[in-house]
Amino acid sequence: MHRITGREGGDSLIEMSPTDSFNDDINGYHQHPSSSSGSLQQGQSGSPLTPDVHVETCESLNTSQASLASSDHSDSPHFETDTLERISALTGIWRKRALFLKFRSRVDKQTQSKDSVFFRDGVRRIDFVLSYVEDKDGERKQERRNLYEANLEKVGLELETEDKSESEDGKTYFVKIHAPWEVLATYADVLKIKVPFKVNDIPDNREIPMNWLSTPFRLPEHIMQPEPDFFTAPFNKSKSDFFLIDDKDTFFPPSTRNRIVYYILSRCSYFRDECADKDKKGIKRLLNNGTYTAAFPLHDSRYWTRSRDANCESERYNLYNHWAKFLCFFKEQPLNLIRKYYGEKIGIYFAWLGFYTEMLLFAAIVGTICFIYGFLTYDDNQWSKEICSENVGGNIVMCPLCDKKCSYWKLNTTCNSSWQSHLFDNVATVFFAIFMGIWVTLFLEFWKRRQARLEYEWDLVDFEEEQQQLQLRPEYETKCTSRKMNRITQEMEPYLPITSKCARTCLSGATVLLWISLIIACIIGVIAYRLAVYAAFASIMKDSPTAHLEVVGPYITPQLATSVTASCINFVIIMILNLMYERVAVWITDMEIPKTHLEYENKLTMKMFLFQFVNYYSSCFYVAFFKGKFVGYPGKYAYMFGWHKLRNEECDPGGCLIELTTQLVIVMTGKQVWGNIQEALVPWLMNWWGSRKSRGHPESLYSRWEQDHDLQGFGHLGLFYEYLEMVIQFGFITLFVASFPLAPLLALINNIIEVRVDAWKLTTQFRRPVAAKAHSIGAWEEILNGVAVLSVVTNAFIVAFTSDMIPRLVYMYAYQPEGAMNMKGYINNSLSVFNISEIPVESRPDDDENPVWFNSSITTCRYRDYRYPPGHEKQYSHTMQFWHILAAKLAFIIIMEHVVFIVKFFVAWMIPDVPSDVRARVKRERYLVQEYLHNYEVEKLKIQLSQNSNECTCTPMIYPSLAKHEVLSECL
Repeated sequence: MHRITGREGGDSLIEMSPTDSFNDDINGYHQHPSSSSGSLQQGQSGSPLTPDVHVETCESLNTSQASLASSDHSDSPHFETDTLERISALTGIWRKRALFLKFRSRVDKQTQSKDSVFFRDGVRRIDFVLSYVEDKDGERKQERRNLYEANLEKVGLELETEDKSESEDGKTYFVKIHAPWEVLATYADVLKIKVPFKVNDIPDNREIPMNWLSTPFRLPEHIMQPEPDFFTAPFNKSKSDFFLIDDKDTFFPPSTRNRIVYYILSRCSYFRDECADKDKKGIKRLLNNGTYTAAFPLHDSRYWTRSRDANCESERYNLYNHWAKFLCFFKEQPLNLIRKYYGEKIGIYFAWLGFYTEMLLFAAIVGTICFIYGFLTYDDNQWSKEICSENVGGNIVMCPLCDKKCSYWKLNTTCNSSWQSHLFDNVATVFFAIFMGIWVTLFLEFWKRRQARLEYEWDLVDFEEEQQQLQLRPEYETKCTSRKMNRITQEMEPYLPITSKCARTCLSGATVLLWISLIIACIIGVIAYRLAVYAAFASIMKDSPTAHLEVVGPYITPQLATSVTASCINFVIIMILNLMYERVAVWITDMEIPKTHLEYENKLTMKMFLFQFVNYYSSCFYVAFFKGKFVGYPGKYAYMFGWHKLRNEECDPGGCLIELTTQLVIVMTGKQVWGNIQEALVPWLMNWWGSRKSRGHPESLYSRWEQDHDLQGFGHLGLFYEYLEMVIQFGFITLFVASFPLAPLLALINNIIEVRVDAWKLTTQFRRPVAAKAHSIGAWEEILNGVAVLSVVTNAFIVAFTSDMIPRLVYMYAYQPEGAMNMKGYINNSLSVFNISEIPVESRPDDDENPVWFNSSITTCRYRDYRYPPGHEKQYSHTMQFWHILAAKLAFIIIMEHVVFIVKFFVAWMIPDVPSDVRARVKRERYLVQEYLHNYEVEKLKIQLSQNSNECTCTPMIYPSLAKHEVLSECL
């Protein structure tokens, strides 16, 4: 074995020579001469001819020729006629035999492999499949394929090709790839894959109180624990007898096998040795230029039935039955089986999603209790009673909410919205905002503990990102032509010059800023829509037939119509910008040429989240913190961009909180419903359409690789979008939860469905993803921490400035005229007075807009603010109560933030990130690894010395004076 030269090309593949094979037969069989090249002998139909058929045909031909040559009637006049008849008869026999053999080989092949993951010999496992079709540019692509497949064979992989005549569409070729033991062992050593060396002997003493209560939620033990627990160590090819290798064919699970093969495929070149174009490398590039149409590992069975092959594990079937079915929504997830089948990266995602859903249950319960409290205190809402009262609200004339088209109106027209606002704007809102600040901390801290336990159970404790950083992206290796010395390895490695890196980073940042500016421009457009359309709705709905409906009429107001339509338009804009920016984000990330896969994912994550943050949350931030805050007062209104047709919006007398709730419900619910439909329906429809021709064929003629080929590809960013969807939802239920306590409940219901939808589509609608390792959720954890800190600030500001909680408390404790601790008279106190005659002509309502009850006897109108009345020496300037309320709001923000942050940091300090039993198990495993390796080396050296020392009959002593504690001190 020798490593391929050309380090500057970034080639890290290992070329296998015939002398590198082990002494024993690979996988327990002798390799067929034609299987290594992947081109078995083909008949006219392209079906393989077995060796015995070939021999039989040749023998028939030789016999016929011999009989003709030895004929005694060569000089007979009938010789020519007889010869032609005999040749014709033999030709007919051969033709019939060829047709029979073609049919027999097809039936035998399909019977053997219709639901099998093995080569035609039934022994070698298919670890990966490549597919391609012939097209107009067939010669160039065929040359690339020939070079690529020849290079794959050089590194030891075995190929077997299925001709297009054997496929259902009659035009797709399939190249099946098998990695023999030698290749697996070599690259397992290179990738430092952990494998078992001893059964775990540490008893699990964890006792869960009242464990019997969880019995209905459990899955069978063979599903939850598909394999025994082992102590593991990084594989070392030179010490293969140190590990528990019972069967080399099954020692590496299929997920590990396809991971190793994909590592080779992504680095194998398709150029000749004399070619200087080192950029021609990797399966990803071949897929992009159309040389191959797909590359994927195989599912081990159909999802609805077990495989008939006893050697197939049928883990896909188990996952579908016990995980992907919606009726299992109350059951625990088989995380160990998910990890074994799909790899640690996907397993970590579902572990996080399941844990997040479990923690949402507590937030949903508390939020529902707060909502019920608002509902039960419905009749105690004194300010709503005053608004709805004919004596109070019916006699208060409010100033117009827009210029020209809006008329004077009475306060009691907002009766219903004030009652609705009380459901979310009450004392319980403050408690729930504080609770959610603490809940976020508990969620993140307990997740760290859960993650630490998974790291131990899934052999990820010593898996560090530095190991992945050593695995450079093939794109980085090919695009970076400059080389420099690595100070650690002392080897030349590719690098991106600082000037090029800065230029690419600046261009990337400018692109992100451009798109964020585009979002802000769209949001400003939606705000302008709200300002312009409100006047139209106010004019139209004045005489609208809906105003006379008994049930829904009182609820359909210009404010509600404007808010709902603007929210829907904003949601559509969000979805369109989202689809456009996804491609831009991937493009600019590729342009930056990140060095490693981890760096690539982190860069893309930050770009996408920053964009999505502005895209999804900007409208909610506007309603929460800007609407109604910069309005001015009658006679001196504030206008958007100084344009008198766009007067800034005001909040209802009930406050802006109910509108923030409406905005949050529409955007959050719309996104979740649309996301689930898109995730489930689109792949199903595409698969249904793609496999429409195959559904008419019997299952015996629909091979395993063709079934998987007709499925959708999961893609290397498939998991990224799942995380992004959940983190955006996490932001909705934390950043604005003070305005809508039922948000965690909606998120809980969505996530219960989301877990099963994701499981269903991954198991039934997508090809099997390539297994990948990950010991955490990556950059998403830092994003969640940032959102958690920001949520404390936003909820404090929502309670202080968006809600009317602080003004009410200030009134009750300081400005209640009777000194009683109640809210009587609050509405009259919270509204200022303005002289109608002082309203500018350009702002006054048109004469035909005023209601019938309005007459010249009404000289004043009210507006929502704390200002001195007309005739006062400080008329229309802020009263002292305004400044008291402002001081109270700021004091509340400071106190709430400090209290929540102190509790957060205290809880984070009290809860260790790694459970004590896990820490002890990790130390125990490291100790055993060192001890077993030491004993293994000692015994191996003893055997070598005893074999080489024929003269000495005494037993060699290794380290005769070395104490045991000295031997093991390094591992401690």
